[in-house]
Amino acid sequence: MTKKAIYAVILAACIAGFNGVLIKAMPSLTTGTIGWFRVGVPVLFLLPSLLYNREIRIKGNRKMLLLATVINAIRLYFYLVAFMYTSIGNAVVLFYVYPLFVTLIETLVYKSPISKIQVYLMILAFIGIGITYLNKPFSFESNDFIGMLASLLSAVGYASFVCIFKRQTTSYNKKQLLFFQNIGGAVLFAPFLFAMDNVAIPELGIAVFYAALIGLGVFSLFFFGLKYLNPTTATSLMYLEVISAVLLSYFVLGEQLTWNTYLGGSFILMSSFFISRLNRKLS
Repeated sequence: MTKKAIYAVILAACIAGFNGVLIKAMPSLTTGTIGWFRVGVPVLFLLPSLLYNREIRIKGNRKMLLLATVINAIRLYFYLVAFMYTSIGNAVVLFYVYPLFVTLIETLVYKSPISKIQVYLMILAFIGIGITYLNKPFSFESNDFIGMLASLLSAVGYASFVCIFKRQTTSYNKKQLLFFQNIGGAVLFAPFLFAMDNVAIPELGIAVFYAALIGLGVFSLFFFGLKYLNPTTATSLMYLEVISAVLLSYFVLGEQLTWNTYLGGSFILMSSFFISRLNRKLS
């Protein structure tokens, strides 16, 4: 079963690489509309089963769970903006800086201890961010600036969501985890459905497929793997998403990474990978 779990997580990471390609395939849909499909479809899919089994019960601190699901919706919005404004490589590499922000939040907010090696790894990652943005203008008139800033904000949001969510959902099953992490976005993004104009019908099909593939498929595979693997192994394997995303962006969209993205991205991924492993050993 361990081998199946490993294959499941690897498959989840490879499928997750389709995020950017699918987002860029829906140019007639607004960011908010795509956001609703991404979280709303999983919520509607899970709701009948949860109602039938009477599993929609909030355990623990309701306010903190509400805060977590709202933060997840906001970070998803920035995540979508990132892919719309900059290259897939830039967006996905910068998003994977989130383990560093997890460490900062755990240290500053929850007073968790921090080691010197963690500090050095964070410095390495921030150097990588600087290298990645070399030769690009610091201006909101630059699409790359907007997209890469959005990716970093998404990483901060995701780190905040992880820190809060993991403390509120220790007794929830897989379906409940998927439902509660998405319900806030399904509500907040709902108004965008009434503002759709000049939408290409095929793109609505892509939106539903995107939601089912990423929102349900990837997370189901990951949670299956997590059931039989330790968290360090499972999350480490998910870094394959970066490779998958870059390869897909190259072969499907013809995107190419610059030397500074390769170098800076290597620093970011290396530091994020090791700090993620350190976080789990210390927790």
